[in-house]
Amino acid sequence: MVRKRRSIRKYRPDPVPQEHLEYVLEAARLAPSWGNRQCWRFIVVKDPSKKRAISQRDWVAEAPAIIVGCADPNLSGSRFGQQYYMLDMGIAMEHIMLAAAEKGLGTCWIGGQFDEETVKKVLGVPQEIRVVAMTPIGYPAEEPTPRGRKELREIVSYDKW
Repeated sequence: MVRKRRSIRKYRPDPVPQEHLEYVLEAARLAPSWGNRQCWRFIVVKDPSKKRAISQRDWVAEAPAIIVGCADPNLSGSRFGQQYYMLDMGIAMEHIMLAAAEKGLGTCWIGGQFDEETVKKVLGVPQEIRVVAMTPIGYPAEEPTPRGRKELREIVSYDKW
């Protein structure tokens, strides 16, 4: 699935079956988290007006659904100045994306291209909760070619830098 996953920016209008949504959300539920605290909460947005309101890109709102990943920083850990809720949410969102690819669905990581306060207001997210990421989800209307990746020898060393 890792080689199959691509960032999709064009979606067919076909709705995503509920069992597929539950499959990808179950994958997120099973993701590891700091101290197994599972600080996440996911909102599946299907309402067209809400999708438009929370999206800063038209193509995101055109997907049949958007999964919004929220985290409670108080339910995650922090160590040496590092807040782990961001990492916890990153792992969970990647689980969603890989599970979606397995079901033939497309996704695209959206991590800073939204206004958190707007998303909170539109979706009723409590103020103490952080909106960390979102992904449109649906059947791809495009087949992007694989993007170049560095060779393993460029990014891996053993026993020392």
